[in-house]
Amino acid sequence: MALIDDTGMKDEEKDTGRIEAFSDGVFAIAITLLALELKIPHSVEGGAEGLVRSLVNQWPSYLSFVTSFCTILIMWGNHHEMFRHIRRVNTGFMLSNGFLLMLVTVVPFTTALISDYLNKAGAVVACTVYGGVFVLISIAYNLLWYAAAKDRALLRSGVPEQVIRKFTRNYRLGFPLYLLATAAAFFSPFVTIGICTALWVFWAFTMRRTGAEIHSS
Repeated sequence: MALIDDTGMKDEEKDTGRIEAFSDGVFAIAITLLALELKIPHSVEGGAEGLVRSLVNQWPSYLSFVTSFCTILIMWGNHHEMFRHIRRVNTGFMLSNGFLLMLVTVVPFTTALISDYLNKAGAVVACTVYGGVFVLISIAYNLLWYAAAKDRALLRSGVPEQVIRKFTRNYRLGFPLYLLATAAAFFSPFVTIGICTALWVFWAFTMRRTGAEIHSS
């Protein structure tokens, strides 16, 4: 087994440290902004029963909050796992990462659309926009990974080929699945939310399984 030079490892960590820290901050802000859509009912009539009724009527906000929170959390986890295998960055990678982060910051806005319109006439449009942003995010992840893995230009030395194939396969899978979720809005907005919810659960298990395989390789 080849020994890794400590100085080289420090240089690799230093080269990606700033972009990782910046990215973590963007993910943290986006996930925090989601809570702003959880409104406190004011001027409620009917005492405790009226308050309970008002809180229950806000169920679209709770549903969209949980779905978006868990999805961003999984995206952050995947982002972290990707960076474990990256030793340096270049301009193309930084631009791709910036594109991804821009889209992540839009998720609170699309979540607000779902909160306000899921049980109203504009539900189809709201869910189409919601799913469409995740389609773009899946494209951004593919661009980011392509920039890193093409000719192994930015990857750490010794990353197994099966790990590269695993990441590539998982990222490519996201695009058609989120495209399906977006198209489903024209049949039922609730199907879109259901698919997006099922996907973050799926990605959580996929990330856990991929992580286990990587650590064992």
